[in-house]
Amino acid sequence: MTARLEQLRRCHFAVDLGAARTRVYVKGAGLVVDQPSAAAVNTRTGALIAVGELAERMKGRTPSYIRVVRPVSGGTVVDIDMAQRMLRHLLGDRIRRTLRRRPGLRAAACTPHDADPLAQRATIETLVGLGARRVELVDTLIAAAVGCGLPVERPEATMILVCGAATTQVAVLSLGSIVTAERMSVGGDAVDHAIVQHLRHQHELMLPSQSVRPLQLALSGNGLTPHGPESTEIHGRDVATGLPRSVKVDTAAVRHAIQTPLTAVLDGIGKVLRGCPPDLVADLVDRGIMMVGGSALLPGLDQMLRQATGMPVHIAERPDVCAVQGLGAMLEGKIAPLALNPLAT
Repeated sequence: MTARLEQLRRCHFAVDLGAARTRVYVKGAGLVVDQPSAAAVNTRTGALIAVGELAERMKGRTPSYIRVVRPVSGGTVVDIDMAQRMLRHLLGDRIRRTLRRRPGLRAAACTPHDADPLAQRATIETLVGLGARRVELVDTLIAAAVGCGLPVERPEATMILVCGAATTQVAVLSLGSIVTAERMSVGGDAVDHAIVQHLRHQHELMLPSQSVRPLQLALSGNGLTPHGPESTEIHGRDVATGLPRSVKVDTAAVRHAIQTPLTAVLDGIGKVLRGCPPDLVADLVDRGIMMVGGSALLPGLDQMLRQATGMPVHIAERPDVCAVQGLGAMLEGKIAPLALNPLAT
């Protein structure tokens, strides 16, 4: 963790800038923003038309001069100016006025594990542009572990899997620090892309981007598992004619199509376990893996990990907001630091 708990307690608000959603926690007020990380821009004038949910609904439905952009990719700000404009509108005038009244405004933000200095700098500059005088950075893995109630401060192993839209991060934590960790460039978007490509190649059907997640839910009886429904009917556009068409999709074929991105997640888990001390691995036999992040709700993902690793796999109560809730707990002083008093000689 790059920021000490004492510094975080002085912060006034916290931001979790994700590739899929942006969340803002204000000290004393709780979670005030939970919106998609999307903005609709008029390319002729540069004017911002919509942000959040409205901009997300406009994706794929706009005329040529309106473009829906995502200023955040993989937890990293790729367009600082657009990220600042998006955050200003998501916060609204009332919250911004409240924050501006705070003397020496401080902010906290999540950063992906092993984020390079340029990515960290982009996050800091984004929040400085909102008026923050100082920005504290917290590793997403630590924040998510705190947010889902894992005892990260104890000398015992806890394993967390942060399933994001663009990246997946996995780590073993002990004594409030990361022992071993890996970040994989696959996430919920990669699974969505694999499903879309499967339908295009096998059924010559183009599926609207906003229909991928409902399709995953439609395929869930017991999830994307052998015990789920054998097939389901979906609607899309014929590749050749452009006309609307319905097809029956074999769920076994869909499960096979998403194996490639999910295999990368399994490889990352194996690499973390191989780099972990044996004593900590022994702790994980009973504790297992805690899944957080929006993509943790992908039907059947927890069961697949359980079968592949032989370890218990749990999904947090509200996996999508664990990281920002963890930041909020640190801001509110709900986390007690581990006291290691030197022995007297």
